[in-house]
Amino acid sequence: TSPRGEPAFQLVGTVSPSTKDEKQNELLGHLLECDVVVYNISESATQQQIEDATWAITALHDEMGNFKSRKMFILVSSVMTWAMTKPQNPEETDVMLTEEEFRRKRPHPSFKNHNNLEKLVLKLVQHTQKYSNSMLTGYVIGSGIQYGKGENLFHYFFKVAWLMQFPKVPLFGQGTNHIPMIHVYDLGGVIQNIIELKPKSKYVLAVDDSKNTLEDIVKMISATLGPGTINKLSDQPEELEYLNINLRLDAFIIKDSFSLRWKSEAGMVENMASIVEEYRDTRQLLPIRVCLVGPPAVGKTTVAEKLCSHYKIHHIKIKEVVEEKIAQLVGIVNEGNPENVSEEEVAAAQKELELFNTSREINGGRLADHLVFDILQKKLNSKPCTNQGFVLDGFPKTYEQAKLIFSDEDMENQDLMPEKPLYNKNITPEHVFALNATDYFLTKRVLGLPQSVAEEKHYTQEEFVPRLTRYRQLSTAEETLLDYFDELEIHPEHIGIFFKDTAHIRLQTKITEMVGIPKNYGLSPEEQEEEDRKKEEERMQKVAAEAAEKKRRNEAALAEMAAQYEEWQKNLSEVKRQEHDLLEAHALPLRNYLMKNVMPSLTEAMLECSKIKPEDPVDFLAEHLLRNNQKE
Repeated sequence: TSPRGEPAFQLVGTVSPSTKDEKQNELLGHLLECDVVVYNISESATQQQIEDATWAITALHDEMGNFKSRKMFILVSSVMTWAMTKPQNPEETDVMLTEEEFRRKRPHPSFKNHNNLEKLVLKLVQHTQKYSNSMLTGYVIGSGIQYGKGENLFHYFFKVAWLMQFPKVPLFGQGTNHIPMIHVYDLGGVIQNIIELKPKSKYVLAVDDSKNTLEDIVKMISATLGPGTINKLSDQPEELEYLNINLRLDAFIIKDSFSLRWKSEAGMVENMASIVEEYRDTRQLLPIRVCLVGPPAVGKTTVAEKLCSHYKIHHIKIKEVVEEKIAQLVGIVNEGNPENVSEEEVAAAQKELELFNTSREINGGRLADHLVFDILQKKLNSKPCTNQGFVLDGFPKTYEQAKLIFSDEDMENQDLMPEKPLYNKNITPEHVFALNATDYFLTKRVLGLPQSVAEEKHYTQEEFVPRLTRYRQLSTAEETLLDYFDELEIHPEHIGIFFKDTAHIRLQTKITEMVGIPKNYGLSPEEQEEEDRKKEEERMQKVAAEAAEKKRRNEAALAEMAAQYEEWQKNLSEVKRQEHDLLEAHALPLRNYLMKNVMPSLTEAMLECSKIKPEDPVDFLAEHLLRNNQKE
């Protein structure tokens, strides 16, 4: 945008990763309509894209005589074309390279084609500058390794840190190499300044002011997003090869001549917090925080497990969280290797364990509430929970507990009177589901459990009834847990359980529809393979069931048709019999008439005819009957 906040340019369009020959003429027509053409081949460009950019600058140069207005071609290339450049004095290893030395730069072996294209652009530009009325000008930008807005080359480290796959984020090699970098927004600012200022130098380095090493960068990614530590390894993935670049570049043109409104002038390490937020927002890696409340045996734990599996988030059960914390402290105290744990950490862990033991002695084997709340807060503030999210399973139980756990202590010290209670948004659930069922339903469910399961879950008659009574009492208190969330305007969703749904499939479906789609990296290749296998198995079962049902329906239809045909045949026989009887009844009077009045005369005539044997027996019969009739 312009300094006044108005749009500075109209974006006509972008091209696909490769331009087919048959579409080049169409594309050229669009390029000729533009005042500025930008081709980006900076990092992951394919050979086809480099060829497309080569064609574009060559075609524009050839059409220059037909231009109606001046045009600018900007090639965004990479500092990888400097990767093998040595200082003029080999003994000065810390010397800074500048744009003035771009003619002696030496590219990384994989970026020779980039370097050749840079030379072509500068050559054609130099050729057109010989003419005062030249209609085409061009620039080459040597872009630093780009970061921000979801990451590209650095994505491996961000993903490993976010997923907390390893106790330490891997760093390949020693990491002492200096990486020239620039935020993608600042690269856009460099392009805008070139368009507006038209600098005299045709080659511009675009790097920020940082001098960070790869180790500095990975350490800060791990500290901000991951476990906080790194592990140096030797075997480097192929996709990270370009991060081996070791250059110290000084971009004096953008410092001295440009008016950049820097987003990250100091570099990636100094601005890691905001870059991590960009990464999360761009890739939609947002934590999902859920709280499930309800009476005992309503199904909270089963549903929580299913939600955690579906959303790849963490199941928080207060008892297990406390046990995990104590086990962690015991592990630190018993750690014999001083390289893994410092003396200060051991002393702090020992002190905390003694505090827990004292509290248990005073409270009959239970930890004091404030210690439990502190452990839970630390768990909810841990990187896995803040990165992916969690499901709180049946805790907290009261208004006061929720207030002590979720309230923001820093804001509470302010003098302002807020309209609603202040709370820590990083650990407070954003979705609250209150599951409920009748006492009769819950009791019947508990009685149907095997004795061993009931004992394990504390659902025996002696334990379940007091727990259910306690929950009902808390639910009718003057200030309830749900009231607390209502005050925060995080309104609980009430879901009644009135049907037998042992696997809680319908309940899970209802909750996931309210919460929305998962916001994470999805399944690993192994998990995806297992998911595909299950889906294929379900599909085959469905196909088999449909085929069996179709066969059953066909057999039933055939049986029905056979029965109908048999019935039809039976009915047809009956109809024929009735028709025969009817005809017989109708024919009886006629037969009697013929026997009395016709047959005697006709029999006599036929006997006479048999004797005489005339040539025309029919005429003979007719004349004989006529004569006899006249005589009578």
